[in-house]
Parts: sequence; C-alpha cells; structure tokens
Amino acid sequence: MRTLRSLRYQAAVAGLALLATLAAPVTETAAAGSLYTVGPVAGSLSGYRISGVYVAGVSSGGYMAGQLQVAYSSRIKGTAVFGTGPYYCAQNNTYQALYACAANTYPDYLGTLEADASLWSSYGWVDPVSNLSHLPVWVYHGSQDTAIASSVSRDGAAFWSHFGASVTSVTGNGAGHAWVTPYGANSCGTTGSPYLNNCGTDPEHDLLGDLFGSVSAPNTGPLGGTLIQFDQNTYAQGGRAASLDMSGSGFAYIPQSCSATAACRLLVALHGCSQGYDSVGMAFVDEANLNQYADTNNMIVLYPQATSGASNPYGCWDWWGYLGETNYPIQGGAQVESIMNMVTTLGG
Repeated sequence: MRTLRSLRYQAAVAGLALLATLAAPVTETAAAGSLYTVGPVAGSLSGYRISGVYVAGVSSGGYMAGQLQVAYSSRIKGTAVFGTGPYYCAQNNTYQALYACAANTYPDYLGTLEADASLWSSYGWVDPVSNLSHLPVWVYHGSQDTAIASSVSRDGAAFWSHFGASVTSVTGNGAGHAWVTPYGANSCGTTGSPYLNNCGTDPEHDLLGDLFGSVSAPNTGPLGGTLIQFDQNTYAQGGRAASLDMSGSGFAYIPQSCSATAACRLLVALHGCSQGYDSVGMAFVDEANLNQYADTNNMIVLYPQATSGASNPYGCWDWWGYLGETNYPIQGGAQVESIMNMVTTLGG
C-alpha cells in the first residue's frame, strides 16, 4: 500500500507536470539579442532609498507574489501576476493544488481562502488585510493557457476585490501559460519552456503603469545599469538556500539612476516553474522586459531564484507546502522570509 507521503509526492509531481508541461531545461535563448542583455557581475546586495516595494510573478511565482503581498501588505504596495489563482489556493494540499488551482476540477473554495486571510490577519500571522484596500493588483490570464483554468484566474482577481483592492483583469488574446514579453522566445500560444511568449504586445508597460500610476517608455538600446549576481545563502532562512529549494544565486538589476541618494522603486520579479536560473539560465532575467523599464523609471528589479528539490522537481516556488511546513504562505514561511530578507537589505 502506498503511503500518504508517496501519494503526496506523486500528486506534486503530477501537478508540476501540468504547470511545467514536463519541459526539459533549455539553455538561454538569444531572442532578445545581445543588444538588450547585460552580463551579471558578482556582488552583494546593498541599501538604497526605496520609495515603494512591488511584486510580480508568473505561475508559481505569481502564487508566491500573492503570498508576499498578503503576508507583508504593510510593506508591499502592489502586485501583478500572470497565470495565477487566489492566495492560499492549494491549502497545503498537493491534490488541491493540482485539481483546484490548475484544472479547477475541484472547487477552490474561494470563500474559505478569504476567511483564512482575515482570520490570520486577526492573529497577526499576516499584516492587516485592511492594507489591501485600494491596492493596485494586475491579473493577466492567457486565452490559450492550458495550465491554469480561466475560472481559477477569475477567482484570483475576486480574492483581491473582496478586500477592496483596485483590480485590473487582462485577457491575453491567444496567449499560452507564460510571462508575455516583446523579447519572448516562444510564439504567443505556446505553453512550454522557457515560458516567455511574444504576443506582439507589451504587458510590462501596462502592469507597471497600473502599479506605479504612470510609466515612462523603456530603454530600447543597450542597458545602462548593473546586473548583480549575489549569494542567496546570505538571505536564506537558516543560511542554506538549497535546503529551501532556492538556488545559490539570485540577481538584481540596478539602473544608473538608482544611487545611494536617489529614491527608487523596488520590483520583486518571480519566475515560474522550470523558469529559474538553474533551468533556463538568464532567460527570465534578460527577457522579461523589466530591466528595460528599470533604466527609465528609477526601478530596481530583484530576481530571487527557486530551484528543484526532492518534492519539487521542476523548480517551483512553494505555494502548496512542499517544504513540509504549514506556514509557507504567512510571515515566518521559509521562502517568504528569505525573499523579504533580500528586500530589507535593498532598503525596502
């Protein structure tokens, strides 16, 4: 007879297979061209005058973005997600993650998720949910997304609306399950590695405009900032990134305009499954179309990195409890705290 542990593992693998479509790791593509990339330099994070912290993510990174937003709504001023459902959708259950938060075969119990967030707020496990009122939240769902059901994405938007957030819902016509970017290596309708799709649109302009209120046109020439490759062990809870299914390396793009005295925003950009540095190299960092906007909008971009593990073979962020702790979506959660350690170091 199979044990509950083995069943959970198999369900996790099945769920990741759906979200990552069993894509094999690939090397970095050259879709963006060397004109738009800047090589990383080894360094460490340091403090800046951060005027506001924002989070954005795709797939598992979108779920992690939601966890960060709810846990630390006093510090994070807005969220943008691609292909993601509501906060705590998996409810610490791999079957729920697979069948309710992806294909939506099971109900996702949206009302329960909203009630849990309110209860945890009253306990002090997450910041007051009242902070979510009027918060900008941008939700994108591709019309050809075969990994996350449109109903799950709608419930994701409904979760934020329940707490009074200012929600913008976008349907990406013809888009698959991906971060959509003008520099994407894949055609628009693809759901496959490296999950960077070109749909002939510029969603980053829209999401940043929604989060910030307005946005300047991106730098379409050579980038002028510095891409830092830093040691994530320094910020990982417990000091060992690998034990948290986090890569040894993380990245941060610092534009020239963000000096020690100039006020800048900080955007935390979270890749999805099979999309981190250990899977596709620098693809997400180079081609997400965020560094281009950073150069012209006084914005630092932080790129934390997840990696694969025994119960997480596709390098997803922990949005269903694969690390074995029930506090993964609240303050104290291992990956949540590790990312926030990076944010704090940068001055956020």
